[in-house]
Amino acid sequence: MERPSDHPAIATGGIGVLLVNLGTPDAPTPSAVKRYLAEFLSDRRVVELPPIAWQPILRGIILNTRPKKSAHAYAQVWGANGSPLAAITAAQAEALQQRLGEAALVRHAMRYGRPAIAAEMDALVAAGCERVLVAPLYPQYSGATTASVLDAMAGWVNATRRLPALRTLPPYHDDPAYIGALHADLSRQVAALDFAPELLLLSYHGMPERTLHLGDPYHCQCRKTSRLLADAFSASHPGLRIETTFQSRFGRAKWLEPATDAVLLEEARKGTKAVAVAAPGFSADCLETLEELGIRAREQFLAAGGTHFAALACLNAREDGMALVEALVRRELSGWLDTDTGGGIG
Repeated sequence: MERPSDHPAIATGGIGVLLVNLGTPDAPTPSAVKRYLAEFLSDRRVVELPPIAWQPILRGIILNTRPKKSAHAYAQVWGANGSPLAAITAAQAEALQQRLGEAALVRHAMRYGRPAIAAEMDALVAAGCERVLVAPLYPQYSGATTASVLDAMAGWVNATRRLPALRTLPPYHDDPAYIGALHADLSRQVAALDFAPELLLLSYHGMPERTLHLGDPYHCQCRKTSRLLADAFSASHPGLRIETTFQSRFGRAKWLEPATDAVLLEEARKGTKAVAVAAPGFSADCLETLEELGIRAREQFLAAGGTHFAALACLNAREDGMALVEALVRRELSGWLDTDTGGGIG
């Protein structure tokens, strides 16, 4: 049966993949950072305080003081392609598209800022994707990260009439492919250093301690990643000591410990001279890895008596990282990629 002449052509039958990361300001300026922080810190998953108590603090104090300081930090790591996180996530999507070929259409989005999840989902549907895998690039699950992405997806679902079938990528903190990719990539980076580190510090983004007691599995999943990674390094680097810490404390509440900055100072005071720091919880380098670890943590450790410091890169879009992302995505697309979904127009 031929399509009626007054019926618009509609693409159908496609498979889509949406890679999602946290987000970034549009520019390293106080005004852009203020817009970004206003969205980020207004998320009830991120700050679990009643809005009537939190919003006056956010609007009256934080958004009038923090943007200038954060903009300075962003300016130190901003590149020709803009924010490192934005540029790397775009590169990851492009690399995954090359690996999947015509089997699926790959796009990327940010939970906060641009490109927005809703806009990218609209684009996938417009391109004919009737089955979509949403892949938050967070190895360890947290309500403030993975769940927040799902909240945004739920908002898009609620506002959209023509919906695709949806799948989501689960956390992969203990996946053998993830541990193997980290071990291989970090081993190569350690071997390329001009010094032999005494300590490999595994630094994860911090969370308020109360989230652990409320049932968030993040802390346990970080610890398991470290334990599995330490097991792998015990065979390949038997003399390398490995410790786990948490960074990026904010506010007065008690956060997960031990704190990265405090441990680095204590290690230097105890006589540790050579340290390498890795951030296994980040899939792409960003402000927290490049500025907080690569610049501030380095300065703190060396000023306290250390002599050698290296902030190791995240997996980013390098071979080990992309082989991992492809393996995870293909696993979650199982049954879809193997099925002839047809195509054509409605």
